[in-house]
Amino acid sequence: MELLVPGTPEQVWEAIATGPGNSAWFTPTTIEEKQGGDIEFDFGGGLTQHGTVTGWEPPYRFAYEERDWSSTVSPGPLATEITVTARSGDRCVIRMVHSLFTEKDDWDDELETFEQGWPGFFEVLRRYLQHFAGAPGAAVHAMVPFTGDIRPAYRRLTDALGLSATDVGDRCQTTGAAPTLAGVVDLVHQDTALRDVIVRLEQPAAGLAVFGGFTAGDHGRMMITIYFYGAGAADAAAAEQPKWSAWLADLFADQAVAT
Repeated sequence: MELLVPGTPEQVWEAIATGPGNSAWFTPTTIEEKQGGDIEFDFGGGLTQHGTVTGWEPPYRFAYEERDWSSTVSPGPLATEITVTARSGDRCVIRMVHSLFTEKDDWDDELETFEQGWPGFFEVLRRYLQHFAGAPGAAVHAMVPFTGDIRPAYRRLTDALGLSATDVGDRCQTTGAAPTLAGVVDLVHQDTALRDVIVRLEQPAAGLAVFGGFTAGDHGRMMITIYFYGAGAADAAAAEQPKWSAWLADLFADQAVAT
């Protein structure tokens, strides 16, 4: 996977190879910044993934290896290598490669599902580097299961938010019982398995909000992730987390409990 992002190699490295940097666009992360250091991703609800830093060459190459990366029984270690290549105009190309070391031959679908979410996070990373590079971040995460086609589930979410008819560049504000949020629509993405909207926030604080979900077979997840930036980010996230968790759970209260 490759993407072109704004920023110097040093700015991009800070975002992809440090704990605070990853926490600002991905998920709460701690990284021991050295070869052989520990790395931990915290996905909430007691779900964490651990690994070891296997490559540390700032600001151009970062690599790590995870052993328990699968939601079932991991078939072998999963290696991730991220390289940063400078381009003209204070831009960089980020290249991410995943390598699975296993003698089994039935893990292509599992690895494909693992990689499916990265493009969405990369869109957040690109906007973080463009608008908030280096700023501290804190996030709100809420997720619920749904069954069946992604289209009605996504429509239910966007209708309740007042986002169903918005387009890129439109100003938007949540409606109805949804917690207060306002900003500008920055991205609308839809395909058969993944749908989301990214809003660059003005209220209740500066940041980025991602509303959407994904499907795998006959079930999936609808998710809300809101990244706040700046000195007040942690306070804003702490205040908003219970509101969004309760609202999303109520919106999909009729859906089966995830397993």
